[in-house]
Amino acid sequence: MARQLDLEEQEQLDDLKHFWNQYGNLISWFLIAVFGSFAAWNGWQYWERRQAVQASALYDEVERAAVGGDTARVEQALKDMQDRFGRTSYAQQAALLAARTLAEKGKPDAARAALQWVAEDAADEGYQAIARLRLAAMLVETKAYDEALKQLAAGMPKQFEALAADRRGDIYNLQNKKNEAKAEYTKAWRGFAADTDYRNLVEVKLTALGVDAKSLKAADTAAKP
Repeated sequence: MARQLDLEEQEQLDDLKHFWNQYGNLISWFLIAVFGSFAAWNGWQYWERRQAVQASALYDEVERAAVGGDTARVEQALKDMQDRFGRTSYAQQAALLAARTLAEKGKPDAARAALQWVAEDAADEGYQAIARLRLAAMLVETKAYDEALKQLAAGMPKQFEALAADRRGDIYNLQNKKNEAKAEYTKAWRGFAADTDYRNLVEVKLTALGVDAKSLKAADTAAKP
């Protein structure tokens, strides 16, 4: 009986050796790939957390400088943020905050540069849209109407389309292009929810251009199935 068990064990060992000789390298490489991927994932997660902590600290520096009105510190902290953590949401938020502070402190060129950076390089399309809207407003102040319209011509997330249309309406109105202004204000009016103050503001603009908002409401009601 013992002899039979020895033979069976030997056969099992021989089968195992044969299997390992045939597939051992493949299994080894598979395990290396699996554990390597796991280690790489953990390493990436650690790197991202570390980046977020450092970016947060720099954002706090921008915020403190902004509260203190120290434009030199704002610009330097923002530059550090852009150089080191430019793809993070902290950098995009910092640029928007810096732009507002720089504009308030009489540094419009630096403010526009910060907004332009967000508009062109931000990873988040929401931040890009905010930057373009604010940049367009600043360009309007300098009567750079065509440049402002270019900013608003870029693709906008749906939730920003009404705001962009309202801003385009303002620009066309300033250019005395009344028909274009009416068309854009109408888009904006239809884009805002009926119970928002912003829609009421757009309605005032339409009324000033001779558009009866009641007729728009009636047209929308008639168009509904």
